[in-house]
Amino acid sequence: MSLAQPPLFALVASELGRLTLQSDQGDIAHIFVLEPDIIRVMVLPGGTLEMARTWAIAPGADDVPREGRDRFDLSGFSLPAFVQTLEGNDLTLETDLIRLTVDLSGLFLGWDLKLDGEWRRVARDRRTQAYDFGYWDGKVRHYLSRDPGASYYGLGERAGPMDRAGGRYEMRNIDAMGYSARTTDPLYKHIPFCITRRADGAAHGLFYDTLSDCVFDLGRELDNYHGAYRGFSAEHGDLDYYFIAGPRVAEVTRRFTWLTGRPAFPPRWALGYSGSTMSYTDAPDAQGRMDEFLERCAEHDICCDSFHLSSGYTSIGDKRYVFHWNRDKFPDPAAFARRYADQGVRLCANIKPCLLRDHPLFEEARAKGLLIMAPDGEPAWVQFWDEVGAYLDFTHPAAFDWWKGQVSTALLDQGIVSTWNDNNEFEIWTPNAMAHGFGAPFEARRAKPLQTLLMLKASREAQIAHAPAKRPFLVSRAGAAGMQRYVQTWSGDNFTSWETLKYNIKMGLGLALSGVSNTGHDIGGFSGPAPDAELLVRWVQFGVFMPRFSIHSWNDDGAVNAPWMHPEATPFIRDLIKLRLTLLPYLYTLLRTYHADYEPVVRPTFHDFPDDPLCWAENDEMMLGAGLLVAPVVEPGATVREVYLPAGAAWREVWSGERHEGGRSVILPAPWDRPPLLAREGGAIPVNLAEQHFARPADARGFWMFPHQGEGAFTAVSYEDDGETRDGPDGAWRLEVRSDARTIRVTVERRGTVPDGALTLIFPASEDRAISVRGHEAREDRLSDGRRRVVVAR
Repeated sequence: MSLAQPPLFALVASELGRLTLQSDQGDIAHIFVLEPDIIRVMVLPGGTLEMARTWAIAPGADDVPREGRDRFDLSGFSLPAFVQTLEGNDLTLETDLIRLTVDLSGLFLGWDLKLDGEWRRVARDRRTQAYDFGYWDGKVRHYLSRDPGASYYGLGERAGPMDRAGGRYEMRNIDAMGYSARTTDPLYKHIPFCITRRADGAAHGLFYDTLSDCVFDLGRELDNYHGAYRGFSAEHGDLDYYFIAGPRVAEVTRRFTWLTGRPAFPPRWALGYSGSTMSYTDAPDAQGRMDEFLERCAEHDICCDSFHLSSGYTSIGDKRYVFHWNRDKFPDPAAFARRYADQGVRLCANIKPCLLRDHPLFEEARAKGLLIMAPDGEPAWVQFWDEVGAYLDFTHPAAFDWWKGQVSTALLDQGIVSTWNDNNEFEIWTPNAMAHGFGAPFEARRAKPLQTLLMLKASREAQIAHAPAKRPFLVSRAGAAGMQRYVQTWSGDNFTSWETLKYNIKMGLGLALSGVSNTGHDIGGFSGPAPDAELLVRWVQFGVFMPRFSIHSWNDDGAVNAPWMHPEATPFIRDLIKLRLTLLPYLYTLLRTYHADYEPVVRPTFHDFPDDPLCWAENDEMMLGAGLLVAPVVEPGATVREVYLPAGAAWREVWSGERHEGGRSVILPAPWDRPPLLAREGGAIPVNLAEQHFARPADARGFWMFPHQGEGAFTAVSYEDDGETRDGPDGAWRLEVRSDARTIRVTVERRGTVPDGALTLIFPASEDRAISVRGHEAREDRLSDGRRRVVVAR
């Protein structure tokens, strides 16, 4: 290919939803008009497709086949009508929301969005060698012009600030134990999705559908010959990318989540506090230590719904052997699981996809061809947990089914109810490691996250087969785009520090913008020094608002992160866990909305307030749904917290009821027992008002009410079901609230199946307007803190 003679493309085929371009050099480009707001581009230098299937694309679907989805399968997309014109070398495609212009001389694409009735250019390929038509090294490459003032978000789980501008980020899933949440890269997850927001506020997303190691450069690299640019490159695979129109970040996130599949809806108990530590199962008296955990929960009245059983239960000596029970530590696994279940604590067992070479099942797996192998017939050896081993090959149907069988017999049949899929980054680096590929072998290193996704799928299928009436719950550390269909996740083995607390907030928000919103962090830090009392309390204050709430650790000094590790902090942590249970109906409703409508549970303030320029500044705040503004304390010694209140709404301090107009900062008290928390005026938060105690769950539905100060109206919903059945009856409490200067009128509607008992509405103490509940008897009094309570009879 001559640089002086770039390829000249011509339109050679047009069919429903797809146009095919071919160059005079044999290169091919396919353009797919999938939705009014989604256009896909596949560029194949040389005309060949390396990976014929995708495991990421599942538009509005629960899953994809284990062997993947054909890349030319357009099912699930609306394939809208569009206007197509060709003038000279310029091909233009136009939907209601996107106008794509293609310069056929060299293949340069420009993207316009319809904003306020006019087309506005929001993205364009770099005018010099945007794709690698023999110009570079044969890798997958795409370069775009970089607009001054543009910001970049997403990329899944990243260290550092929310805005990725000026950075270079590598996706090469790796076990980054003790990482810096400010600087470490790469990390555990592979989500090559970037949201661009221009200085004029218009946003769009680009998702590169690849499972190869890849890099995003968002302005770190400069080359005088190409102007300002940003780039994507991948070691292997194909250039197959999706342009998602906004024009708001919230719309881009929602559509990307839809594109990669419906998020799993977990059972309600998965939102409770989950205990965990490596120390208990590593101890010689592991079952005694586990019994001690239940005793301490009862002693301190720490409400707990599950426990993440670390891999020490599989040990032989000092090594780990997945699906092997150490009978010296746990003589009777089923009896052990029953003891926990009797206290209302479900066990989630750690499982790892690599068999050490001396694993009791290694030769069986080798003989059956279940391992990733080298061409010489030897397993493809990798370093794993203080020993050499080989990964199972989930692209082999026999290995997939073998894993399901082991999950069932070794764990689920013993009373374990959930799987903790861990150490599943599949660190395979050598070219001689071959994956079965469902009968079409390929180098395993070319699609490592595929193994992770299939592991999650196999574990989930095993759990569904074992308990078909119940919704499965799984956890995974590693993952890829589409992982939200299977699991809850967390930010991996973080380091104990105030800096980690601060930047884990941003990591979780980056994941949420990237389609993965059922997330959390190891509270207190996993690796490094044990947290002092202040840091632990502040971390718990933040953690109780995340979908995943687990205190976990492997501290350098052997200390165990637990609610009772600092006696002076234990009462605060106990009450914060009970606060989480109070908020559980809100969290549960948010997860249901995430499942049904693809809306993230946690999100940065700019997601909900894009027109407020101050929300785009780096901050340590987040929205929990649309109704709550969470302001974690991330600095030691603080007794107050400055919080910026987004413009466009008024805000109420949850604890005092004090009202503030948005668009300014306020100083809030930040004691250990009550984290800074604000509610958006014109809303209501569903809560559980029953008194909570360990092993004695109770439920009494209510709403925290924050009506408009003057005239206004809003609706609020609490989703209700039995908490775990897959296809059981469900229902909702629905409130319609209208207010003016003198009255508040509430309409209460019960839809479908809702819990028995009265409904309690709690208003701020300063609320002095008359309150009426339409069609129901209601009695009113005041709580001890002065708040007004209205009890609506059944």
